Amino acid sequence: MSHQKQGEEAMMSSLTQTGQHEEGEEVKGETSQFTLKNAFWHGGSAYDAWFSCASNQVAQVLLTLPYSFAQLGVVSGIVFQVFYGLLGSYTAYLISVLYIEYRSRKEKENVSFKNHVIQWFEVLEGLLGPYWKAIGLAFNCTFLLFGSVIQLIACASNIYYINDHLDKRTWTYIFGACCATTVFIPSFHNYRIWSFLGLGMTTYTAWYLTIASLVHGQVENVTHSGPKKLVLYFTGATNILYTFGGHAVTVEIMHAMWKPRKFKYIYLYATFYVFTLTIPSAVSVYWAFGDQLLDHSNAFSLLPRTGWRDAGVILMLIHQIITFGFACTPLYFVWEKVIGMHDTKSICLRALARLPVVIPIWFLAIIFPFFGPINSAVGALLVSFTVYIIPASAHMLTFRSAAARQNAAEKLPFFIPNWTLMYVVNALVVVWVLVVGFGFGGWASMVNFIKQVDTFGLFAKCYQCPPKLTNHHS
Repeated sequence: MSHQKQGEEAMMSSLTQTGQHEEGEEVKGETSQFTLKNAFWHGGSAYDAWFSCASNQVAQVLLTLPYSFAQLGVVSGIVFQVFYGLLGSYTAYLISVLYIEYRSRKEKENVSFKNHVIQWFEVLEGLLGPYWKAIGLAFNCTFLLFGSVIQLIACASNIYYINDHLDKRTWTYIFGACCATTVFIPSFHNYRIWSFLGLGMTTYTAWYLTIASLVHGQVENVTHSGPKKLVLYFTGATNILYTFGGHAVTVEIMHAMWKPRKFKYIYLYATFYVFTLTIPSAVSVYWAFGDQLLDHSNAFSLLPRTGWRDAGVILMLIHQIITFGFACTPLYFVWEKVIGMHDTKSICLRALARLPVVIPIWFLAIIFPFFGPINSAVGALLVSFTVYIIPASAHMLTFRSAAARQNAAEKLPFFIPNWTLMYVVNALVVVWVLVVGFGFGGWASMVNFIKQVDTFGLFAKCYQCPPKLTNHHS
């Protein structure tokens, strides 16, 4: 027992010393001279991580949750939000434990991460070997690629409600260029002001949707028939799975912290705040418009145009560009490592090297402009594995031996008293998400997605635009 305790203390001091060293380097300038650059640009505290998690968790998906409620019904909508919110927080906790375990082991081998950002696939490789690295890299990169695509689609979908002189495809070209500016932000460490502003923008939009729907009142002959079809039910559930699966960037956010050990419950605290935005807004919009939402995946499309709505649209546009950066930054890191530019200190050189990553995202957003249905497809096929099944499986395999459990860098959480229960919970997560999320959700999402392709076609010039166009003849 004393040997175990000494090993644990050595690992803890190693991580703490590294955190303090990094913190000292970052705030050295701050203590001697306060500057706006230090205040807005250098963020590595627990508060910065909370803002990053909360800001990244809800962006465009806030506008599609009323659509999900129309598919699910109010009761199922709320239950799935709370369930997947807690489940997502649990697997984010598992990811943080695996990160600390990996970093502790590497630092005992005197490996330095001074100019290197640790990523999820590297954690998997270090703990479980090259095959797990390949699985993690494939799922994570594909998910983040489509996560970026979704933000770009959302930009075009939203701006159309302010300016319909250009079609959504043209707006996608324009916002692709705007989103490409995120290549200049080196890492999550530098998202301090953007995370803060992004969460403020989402908060405004969520409460605008809530209040505007209540003020508007219910439309004439409103119907609330959800859940109506099994396909729609599981499509809506999978969109909520996607909503609380934003922790594909957990490792990068942790690595940007001065003291990564503090991250453990940050995602849970962020989720609690997100509930105050997602539940009232989705319930209110669904109450007001009912089944009309089944043909309007973007909540903005049903609310009357006012200055308040335009402000919400503009704020969401800015936030979606920020969230594009969140999703794309890990892809930038992967690409930098592939071409050997990850150590480069010049921001301009790194920005130039990152640009090729944006091009396929731009192209995919033009091919699949299906705002709403694409969220559920990505949720079922990618999020289910990336942020639920893989972390739970990896945690079980990492600590499968008695020695690994005995020398674990992190103790079990207070709500799980022993390893047997931890394994039971992890196994339940894997089975549930595999059957309900990937199985039923994948089937329903792909049926719905194929229906959109058949109805609107690939490269659709203006997805769900006909109702707007007919107004010119009235």
